[in-house]
Amino acid sequence: MAFFRREDDGAGAGPGSSGVAVIRFDRPPANAIDLAVTDEFGALLGELERAPPKAVVLTGTGSAFSAGLDLKTVPAYGPAQRRALVLSINRMVRRLYGFPRPVVAAMNGHAMAGGLVLALACDLRIAASGPSKIALSEVNVGIPFPLGPLLVVNDIVSGIARRDLALFGKVYDPAAALAAGLVDEIAAPDRLLPRAIERARALAALPGYPAIKAQLRAATLAELDRADEAADDPILALWR
Repeated sequence: MAFFRREDDGAGAGPGSSGVAVIRFDRPPANAIDLAVTDEFGALLGELERAPPKAVVLTGTGSAFSAGLDLKTVPAYGPAQRRALVLSINRMVRRLYGFPRPVVAAMNGHAMAGGLVLALACDLRIAASGPSKIALSEVNVGIPFPLGPLLVVNDIVSGIARRDLALFGKVYDPAAALAAGLVDEIAAPDRLLPRAIERARALAALPGYPAIKAQLRAATLAELDRADEAADDPILALWR
């Protein structure tokens, strides 16, 4: 079963499109993340890297952008599945954070835990107005961060906001997330996707964008590459 579908914006279709590739996470009811999801999304990002569009917009279906790890299935994983999940998460985050074109998150609803990490790994975040919850809830459920999410949170979220979000488990609504710098913009739900596509096209028009993005993220991406080559992550020792 496919959990992601590509919906190009009409400026071009198929791999290598001249337009914006809209990738929609579609796993009702909350777009929860498990090993099958991380493997699929990582593979999709790899395909997009080989024939990149001008930009990517990542969004969700229903009331959630993503609620994070699937707490109905992941806690039942044995040691081999837990290891595979952590390594798959890191590869997925590395590909998303290091994607060679602009990536805009169109946060259609709740973005919790790993779901917020996906949004943070994008270059720009636009949240739909409304009562959505935006949080890193790992501290509430006792799940430390894998290396990829940890590095992205440290890179993107700063100061008091990082403490409140990651260590205190603070829950934000879109307006508070905007004030804290967690999202860049708020749009009405019916304007969310058009606005995200508009911003993605504007970023894609900057000729130096891919090279400078690679420069800014080189150290983090190199650390993730080393972890991937070693097939290891400090969280695995905690899970054992």
